[in-house]
Amino acid sequence: METVKIRCENNGKEVLINKGSSLGEIAALLSLRNRYPFIAAYVNNRSEDLNDRIYEPKSIRFIDATHFEGARVYQRTLFFVLYKAVRDLYPEAVLKIQHSLGRGFYFVLEGAETGGKTAARLKERMHELVDADLPIERDIVYRDDAENYYADDSDKLRLINTRRHLYVTVDTMADVHGYLYGTLAPSSGSVPVFDIRPFYDGFLLCVPRRRDPETIDEPGSIEKMFDVFSRHKEWLKVLDVSNIGLLNAKIIDGKASDLIKIGEAMQQRLFTQLSDTIMDRRDDGLKLILISGPSSSGKTTFSMRLNIELRLFGLKPVVLSMDNYFVDRDKTPIDEKGKHDFEALEAVDLELFNDNLSRLIAGEKVEIPKFDFRDGHRYYDGTSLELSPDSVIIVEGIHALNPAIAGDIPHEKIFRIYVSALTSISMDNLSRFSTTDNRLLRRIVRDSRYRNHTALETIRRWGSVRRGEEKNIFPYQEEADYMFNSSLIFEISMLKRYAEPLLMEVPDTEEEYSEASRLLDMLDFFMPLDDKEVPPTSIIREFIGGSSFKY
Repeated sequence: METVKIRCENNGKEVLINKGSSLGEIAALLSLRNRYPFIAAYVNNRSEDLNDRIYEPKSIRFIDATHFEGARVYQRTLFFVLYKAVRDLYPEAVLKIQHSLGRGFYFVLEGAETGGKTAARLKERMHELVDADLPIERDIVYRDDAENYYADDSDKLRLINTRRHLYVTVDTMADVHGYLYGTLAPSSGSVPVFDIRPFYDGFLLCVPRRRDPETIDEPGSIEKMFDVFSRHKEWLKVLDVSNIGLLNAKIIDGKASDLIKIGEAMQQRLFTQLSDTIMDRRDDGLKLILISGPSSSGKTTFSMRLNIELRLFGLKPVVLSMDNYFVDRDKTPIDEKGKHDFEALEAVDLELFNDNLSRLIAGEKVEIPKFDFRDGHRYYDGTSLELSPDSVIIVEGIHALNPAIAGDIPHEKIFRIYVSALTSISMDNLSRFSTTDNRLLRRIVRDSRYRNHTALETIRRWGSVRRGEEKNIFPYQEEADYMFNSSLIFEISMLKRYAEPLLMEVPDTEEEYSEASRLLDMLDFFMPLDDKEVPPTSIIREFIGGSSFKY
């Protein structure tokens, strides 16, 4: 039999394999030692199914569920197994996986009962499917033939028709078909760890911890986040843009201008509601507004717009930057890689910061420090701050919701805000466009425009950014008095035209090529949207340019 040479990055060895061998067969041949089962592979730095076959020389790296992409593969495969279980138990019901929630995924079953009994039946059937170890196969079919597979899924068909590609990908497991927009595990037996719990009018699909895939990742407190997602999802449903196919159809029909106006009006309504809520708290002596949120949530523009909104009520907001309270560079903590950890709470002089806040709120005049980022030292230049009776302090920073901030200030004097681009648009009933991908696209575009960073550099840093968020921001999000969704219904279509050329520049010789390719594949489903009608005060202007705010 004809052979071909491949290079395995896991052990650095080159070996000859039979041409046409599957990636799973190659992994077994190599007898690689790994704590957890391999779930997918990078082939020439692009994520592929283990069922894919190799016919020419390739560089291969096998990954498990502890890898970022491996965790996504695990989740997608769980969605498919859940879909099969629903079809088996409730063939007339419609499964809709709506959004991530905490560390799990919220879904509803339209046409079936909610509650613990249904959750238990679904969980039992999914475990039976895992034990059956059903193979998952992927085929490419002619677009016109897709109706044979998706006859009962109008959202999927609409997306296929607005995408305008000649061929369509179909994933098959036993008697069910779908497409999960990315790599899947080779079989249903690959995803044994999960849980299903009743939650409000639906259910929560709990997934394994990425760093410990044999243990369920508990969702934690998620009620406030769920409320924000639910309200935004309801808006999208009313506006008939709850999925990409519907969004594309409106753009094709020449309704892009309406989308932009409605999206901006929706966000302005949130600002108005927030301002009213803050003013209601003024009677209780509110003096301090703390704002936090993950990277590329639009916190800077949000803070500036909130400043303007509050001035309409006669308030005089003053901004206090936590960046000026960094400890000197030689006192900055060191991370596990031996580098300065500027995102650690210990990198901030909490004692001085909290002292300054307390004295300002007490009515004292306070000299405010500055920080020289080049020399790594704090200094004073005579700048001072004193609050008037109509003043409120606005603080924006990654640690703003941490209970260690302003811990001595009475609760009634503080208002905490969590800001994030909580994306609610779905690909179809089984897949959604993730909040994390939305923020990454924003950051890629912004970093290119304002920081002279390539998409490769931004993607390379993203893992570290996310680890910092998981440690310093997400654990405290439910401490917020108000959660603000900074996403706009049209923004992915708008980011597309800026992000695509940047992502195409990522070379296939780099590990980050896989992430760039995945994002390009996702963007390919969106019709592009021009930004000429976006107002200069829009949050999206912070990333694509053209803002009237000075950053």
